[in-house]
Amino acid sequence: MIASQRHRFSIPDEVHYLNCAYMAPLSHEVSEAMVAAARLKEQPWNFRPADFFSVAEDFRSAAAGLAGVPLDSIAIVPSVSYGLAVAAKNLSIAKGQQIVTLADQFPSNVYAWQDLASRTGAEVIAVQRASQSCWSDAVLDVIGPDTAIVTVPNCHWADGRVVDLVAVGEKCREHGAALVLDLTQSLGAMPLDFAKVQPDFAVAACYKWLMGPYGIGMLYVAPKYHGGQPIEHNWINRGGSEDFSRLLDYRCDFQPGARRFDMGEKSNPPLLRGARTGIDFLMESGVDRIAEALAERTSAIAEDAAKLGLTSATIGTRAAHFLSLELPHGVPGGLTERLAENNVHVSLRGASLRVTPHLYNTQADHDALLATLAECLG
Repeated sequence: MIASQRHRFSIPDEVHYLNCAYMAPLSHEVSEAMVAAARLKEQPWNFRPADFFSVAEDFRSAAAGLAGVPLDSIAIVPSVSYGLAVAAKNLSIAKGQQIVTLADQFPSNVYAWQDLASRTGAEVIAVQRASQSCWSDAVLDVIGPDTAIVTVPNCHWADGRVVDLVAVGEKCREHGAALVLDLTQSLGAMPLDFAKVQPDFAVAACYKWLMGPYGIGMLYVAPKYHGGQPIEHNWINRGGSEDFSRLLDYRCDFQPGARRFDMGEKSNPPLLRGARTGIDFLMESGVDRIAEALAERTSAIAEDAAKLGLTSATIGTRAAHFLSLELPHGVPGGLTERLAENNVHVSLRGASLRVTPHLYNTQADHDALLATLAECLG
């Protein structure tokens, strides 16, 4: 087990925060890195032209290291919707072809594809999983000759049930379909082998399981798209932009690799250094060990919750870090309010409680959750 890391966060003992899927708390190190970086603008004469590039490359390097992908395949984006817009702009689809998504998928991974379908005459197919199963079979069953794009997460944002991305990737390649991933609810907490999955694009916001600030994310772009079209044109992504004396030599070429897809004003030290420090926190233990630690926590909660009549999927059907406790008799009135009154913080999704701990959680958090649920359901 990884020792408790609660001392590295500003979480009072009486607060029981089991809601990382909503938003990760910033560690002391992340906050300190962001404040120190923000103060760079107090003396802008010390922020050199080279620093516009070094702060971005430092984050890019950390993101590539976490994902286990080449440095040049990472673009810096402000959000999942931005990354998916890049993907939608650079993927080919014809009238009558299909875009495969999950039912009740997070809106950011829906709207871009609805727009693309409306402009091209394509069709969005939102697959439904069978009761109590993971999503894999539902996705695999619908991929066929008419599939142009499959756009899915590694685990569903509401119920935590998984998609076997290796199997989905193989079937996408079999039918010539592109694979786009939203990894916001898994990257950093759930191991993923990019080389085996072979996505075309994969995006993750940093403010959840990557333990970083809001407003910054990473986009993986497969090499075959490195000559593609960005959704905006900014000066710093063009070739030779390191030489400020020649910025008026307007150029048609771009910085190498996926850098052409970087957002404008990417050289934001507070966001980039904060996000880098969040990734450093994860790399101390490694994603494999973090996943094992979170599996123990969610399994223990599930076992005790079962004694109260709450049901949940087993690990394998669900992601190890992601527990959805189903309330078979419906949600009692005022449940989340009563939990919050006891300083127990989780999310309600439909008729289920989404419980998502991290390394800052303790046995006291576990006990408070179960005790409050017992009172509410008794």
